[in-house]
Amino acid sequence: MKSNVRAEVMKYAPIADAIAQTFGENCEVVLHDLTTPQSSVIYTVNGHVTGRTIGQSFNHIITQVLLSKKFHNDVVANYKNQTEDQRTIKSTTVLLRDAQGKAIGALCINYDIEPIQQFQKLLGSLANVEEETVKEEVELFGNVQEIADTLIQQIIGQSNVEKMDRAKKLEIVAFMDEKGVFLIKGAIDKVAEALQVSKVTIYSYLDEIRSGEGKDTLLDR
Repeated sequence: MKSNVRAEVMKYAPIADAIAQTFGENCEVVLHDLTTPQSSVIYTVNGHVTGRTIGQSFNHIITQVLLSKKFHNDVVANYKNQTEDQRTIKSTTVLLRDAQGKAIGALCINYDIEPIQQFQKLLGSLANVEEETVKEEVELFGNVQEIADTLIQQIIGQSNVEKMDRAKKLEIVAFMDEKGVFLIKGAIDKVAEALQVSKVTIYSYLDEIRSGEGKDTLLDR
């Protein structure tokens, strides 16, 4: 009887091979003959993943398959295991039944996701940026405020403001707006003073720029 069961379970060996070949060397597939629980492993592909060898007993079929709340239609998919060296394994187990509906075996897929996790960490490290989104004016203090004031002056440059035409002032304000200068608390006042115009004029420039009209003016220059 047991030899017949083993032959029945071994019919799934080509499927085990196909799965392993499809997903590569990190994918281990194991066939269990459940009629010989003390030595249930009868076939392995890529046994290096968890160290499974023929003649071993099953490990998780009861605790993580049969007793799992996710066990449905003889399948528990994507449950987590760990190897003795603490690598994370994603496993799926399918019960195999004979013609009478009796569970005689199991096909277990064990995928080593450690390389993927390491790669995810690497990507996360490479892509990691600390981004701050500022939606309101930010008040700066001390030497930081001084730097902001200096920056405003540097953007305006050494131009003779008294002789500067409207288009040039609009260009300067547009650049400051693009760079976020007006997110700094008090910047409107400082820029208005530096350009020798009123705050209302600066607001007017900003409305024009942000509506797209100012861009047309700049392109015409």
